Amino acid sequence: MKGSIFKRCGCRDTTGRRLGRSCPDLRRPGGGWSRNHGQWHWQIDLPARANGTRRTLRHGPYPTQTDADTILDRIRAALAVPDPSDAHVMVKTGDLIETAVKAGAPVPTPDQVRRTLHLDIAPTELPTMADYLTDWLAGRKNIKTGTLRSYEGHIRLYLIPHLGHLRIDRLRPGHIDAMYDAITERNTTIATLRASPDPAKRDQVKNQRIVGNRTLHVIHATLRKALNDAMRRHRYIDTNPALMIELPTARPPKPTIWTDQRIRTWRDTGTTPSPVMIWTPEHTGRFLDHTHDANDRLYALYHLITFTGLRRGEACGLHWDDLDLDAATLTVRWQLVQHGWTTAIDTPKTTDSEAAVALDIETVAVLRAHRARQHRERLASGAAWTKTGLVFTTLTGGRLHPADVTDHFHRLAAQAGLPPIRLHDLRHGAATMGLAAGVQMKVISSRLRHSSPHFTAKFYGDVLPELSHAAAEATASVVPRRRSSTRPA
Repeated sequence: MKGSIFKRCGCRDTTGRRLGRSCPDLRRPGGGWSRNHGQWHWQIDLPARANGTRRTLRHGPYPTQTDADTILDRIRAALAVPDPSDAHVMVKTGDLIETAVKAGAPVPTPDQVRRTLHLDIAPTELPTMADYLTDWLAGRKNIKTGTLRSYEGHIRLYLIPHLGHLRIDRLRPGHIDAMYDAITERNTTIATLRASPDPAKRDQVKNQRIVGNRTLHVIHATLRKALNDAMRRHRYIDTNPALMIELPTARPPKPTIWTDQRIRTWRDTGTTPSPVMIWTPEHTGRFLDHTHDANDRLYALYHLITFTGLRRGEACGLHWDDLDLDAATLTVRWQLVQHGWTTAIDTPKTTDSEAAVALDIETVAVLRAHRARQHRERLASGAAWTKTGLVFTTLTGGRLHPADVTDHFHRLAAQAGLPPIRLHDLRHGAATMGLAAGVQMKVISSRLRHSSPHFTAKFYGDVLPELSHAAAEATASVVPRRRSSTRPA
């Protein structure tokens, strides 16, 4: 199956029949090919067809001998992949090459031949993106429910509508870029219709969300993972086109402190300066005092989040077995997660989140008082009490719903006359208050169970004005001066 290169021409004999390869002008007197007559072709015997018939493949013309040789070399490389003793794979390799050449498509590369032989499918049998993503999602077994829901939403809302019609091996970076361009255009449409004075236009985008840069990155992570599996596990593709995409930077919003001026602006306009707002220590004290004085049964939960920085799900999933009040520590082992409206107890998403957290004396006292209160509620409930082992429960011992905890927090904050923050912002407040108190960044990072102190410093380093003022004063005090500029001349 070495094949050969030859020349043909369009000359005809006296009867009008084409001479083809037999034209005497194709050869020079010495027997070599003429430089100026005819065009180059190649010929090769492929493995016999499945029915045993011979299969000779010829193709041309090519402008130069090198061009014809290049194609023939590619065919030889493809034919060198299968084991010659395996008649089935030899036939299949011949089918691949013949189909490609007759369709005017590139000759399959050795990697493409290996992949096809391994899967026993031809390129035309490869799945569309819609079929592949659907099957890929169904095969995801060892991931958390929340991650699975996230994958499903990305595939249903974005990946299949924009990319689903494409055969997986025909997906290109340009298709992915076009998807993100379409999402960005849709964002503009939503924003425009939301701002319209026409109620009918506003209704067109009711409950539709703008896809931010951070969400784009998460969608892209889903696509990248799916295509990595298509390449490495299933060998549908040779390269991952998602790796060639450049997305806009997704910078998380910086925490912003509620200063007096910002509060006045908020009261006048109803808008907040940032999605992430933080109370001052005075605001936090007012909230805790109000919640305590109201004898609110969730006071201990909010107190715990305020001074430890626990996430909402971690606080709601805390068990008494995770607390050692004598040693003044708690260990984060569980979280209460929300899937739609359904809740479930699950382990933290990362191992970094599973760690011991030190408790201050006041927080220990608050938790002891809460335990006594829960004991009284258990006695009052009698047989209706549900034994969950959770620290924070309903009046009958059941799980709290995280959404209810958040709604309750907002009501308490409004009752206390405080500017709005999210419940999660109490965690940010724990970090900034620790920094304001002089706690080292590394300690704050460990306490919040961040992946690195660098992230903590980048996120919280310039939040409280007190920190910036202290740094400015410390810097100014280094320079010796003959007189103070603050004294009258």
